[in-house]
Amino acid sequence: MRSLRTLIGVTAAAALVATGTATAAGAAPAAPAAKTTAATTAATPRLTGGAAVNSASAAAKVAKYWTAARMKAAKPVPEPRSARGTLSAKAAPTGPAGSTPSARAVASAANKLAGGNAKLAASITESAVVGKVFFHKPSGGDWVCSASALNSASKQLVITAGHCVHEGAGGNWVTNWTFAPRYRSGSRPFGTFAAKQFRTFNSWISSSDQDRDVAMVTTWPLNGNKVVNVVGGNGLNWNWGKTVAVTILGYPQNANGGEIQQWCQGTTYDGGGNKIALGCNFNGGSSGGPWIMNFDNNTGLGQTDGVMSTIDGNGVNRASYFDDAVKAMFDAQGSVT
Repeated sequence: MRSLRTLIGVTAAAALVATGTATAAGAAPAAPAAKTTAATTAATPRLTGGAAVNSASAAAKVAKYWTAARMKAAKPVPEPRSARGTLSAKAAPTGPAGSTPSARAVASAANKLAGGNAKLAASITESAVVGKVFFHKPSGGDWVCSASALNSASKQLVITAGHCVHEGAGGNWVTNWTFAPRYRSGSRPFGTFAAKQFRTFNSWISSSDQDRDVAMVTTWPLNGNKVVNVVGGNGLNWNWGKTVAVTILGYPQNANGGEIQQWCQGTTYDGGGNKIALGCNFNGGSSGGPWIMNFDNNTGLGQTDGVMSTIDGNGVNRASYFDDAVKAMFDAQGSVT
């Protein structure tokens, strides 16, 4: 990854006021708070007609559904609105800080799906790990979010927001879900990867809990190629401090109509409740995009420390804080194939 193109202004001054002196991405994590857990639920994705996406042929039907016209017409999911909330020790480590490793793409797999262009993965202007998510809501309409590949034992994992896989309280799991890495103005150079299994927090499903707006998705291989082998995958960080340097990537509608991957950099601060915050003014369409520590502009890889969740009236974005519960989700889903 050579260069990132558009910076949407970061309210760095606000961040410093809220947090005091900023710390580097690798700064020592805060002292652990009381350990908490949060249960998750897994589900088999379905086609809009109700059939399970439980075979390669069903996954192919998802790909067939997403014509260029449907992708272009799909609407950005509005980010849930959030009040600033009360600053609280709740958004704090629940155990020792930890990390899992990122992984580079396997050149043969990336080259194969990029149409034979061996240099594509290394010369793009956005991270190949990040892409658009397309899906249909049972309540109506085709919609888009953002997501990113996450390295795990399966090499098939993608991470996004809970509201990009389930409608929340009173709603249902979305259908026809697919991930298009490094989508750009209709181009999907690495193809699309249909969902094979969803997992999100029970509290998101039952009560639209913004403190747990996180989901992980196991995807179907595309022509025998697994998504992390094709585009690479970020590592996962959990129980790090609330004040860390991050690069946020996604597809907000308020920049280039959501057609080009955008970026924002700054230092996070306590977002109230179980959240971290940064003033990027990323609106609908960016939901689920990764908040990345230790981002490497040469590889497009780093450590996922959050995913885009909400925006408030001042343009401040928030992400659920990654604690032991998020690591438990990863442990439950990361080896699913």
